[in-house]
Amino acid sequence: MGFFDDEEEYGEEDRLVQSTKGEYDVEENALRPKTLEAYVGQTKVKQNLQVYMNAAKKRGEVLEHVLLHGAPGLGKTTLAHIIASEMGGQLKLTSAPAIERSGDLAAILTNLNDGDVLFIDEIHRLNHSVEEILYSAMEDYALDIIVGKGPNARNIRFSLKKFTLIGATTRAGMISNPLRDRFGIICRLEMYTPAELKEIVTRSAKALNISVDDDAASEIARRSRGTPRIANRLLKRVRDFSTMNGNGSVTKKDAEFALSRMEIDALGLDEVDRSLLRAMIEKFDGKPVGLETLAATINEDAGTIEDVYEPYLLQLGFIARTPRGRIILRGGYEHLGYKMTDKQREQISMFDTDNGEN
Repeated sequence: MGFFDDEEEYGEEDRLVQSTKGEYDVEENALRPKTLEAYVGQTKVKQNLQVYMNAAKKRGEVLEHVLLHGAPGLGKTTLAHIIASEMGGQLKLTSAPAIERSGDLAAILTNLNDGDVLFIDEIHRLNHSVEEILYSAMEDYALDIIVGKGPNARNIRFSLKKFTLIGATTRAGMISNPLRDRFGIICRLEMYTPAELKEIVTRSAKALNISVDDDAASEIARRSRGTPRIANRLLKRVRDFSTMNGNGSVTKKDAEFALSRMEIDALGLDEVDRSLLRAMIEKFDGKPVGLETLAATINEDAGTIEDVYEPYLLQLGFIARTPRGRIILRGGYEHLGYKMTDKQREQISMFDTDNGEN
């Protein structure tokens, strides 16, 4: 009864509070919910998907192609498993970087049976030639292959079985319009509430035979950055500290001690997040800073900052994206214990939501 999906790896050192794919995938796969009813959170998405699937089954059709987008760790792959199960098809999993040539995609598509579900993770990373092959497959359930070169080239069309493509992405804006337009169902996954994460922690603890009291589950959920995978990862690490301390069950005191040792603060920020905020204050005096400049300053990849670190800091209202660059807001100063100067207050006045302005 876990709530996870397999996302793109960004290449950074593994962080306990990152939500990219980690070392516990085998255990996590065993925890995946098997039905929409067992899946916690994403209520609107679940309700709509249930309608779409029931209607498709009633008409005797395959489900239209589905695009799932949202931050890593919110449950995109889990939803793909559930859709395949409820539609009665086999799930075939791959990722866009693994499909290097059009022939790779052709091999996958020709091996699909009626009603199968093809899941392509990080679909925005498909190269252009592969993407073009996918257009006719999605629209006409056909595969157009060009044989030969020059004046002797000819097009051969192969019929495909009717299947459902589920594309998952953390960067919806990078998907080309022609590809996006071919998805009949588009779902955006939201960050989870502490209450939803607490339910996930409690269920996962039962599945893993971990005794966790109510306050400990709340503490873990509160520091999980709105992401189920992080909640379960922290649960396992808290369990380790509790085990070594000889405790039979995880208490709030155990959770607070373990999370403190892991340098995860009360809001779920780790040292990487705090170093990013400190750099914006100390090195740039709170002025707007470009993404590439900020990445070079903290020795991190710009894409990692944009996809892994920023979403949660934006959600907390600690930073803002402006036409001139990233700027730290009042909440970021206060969380780190910095006192703002008059100049810094003036700089953030138009962006800080605390003062009621845009």
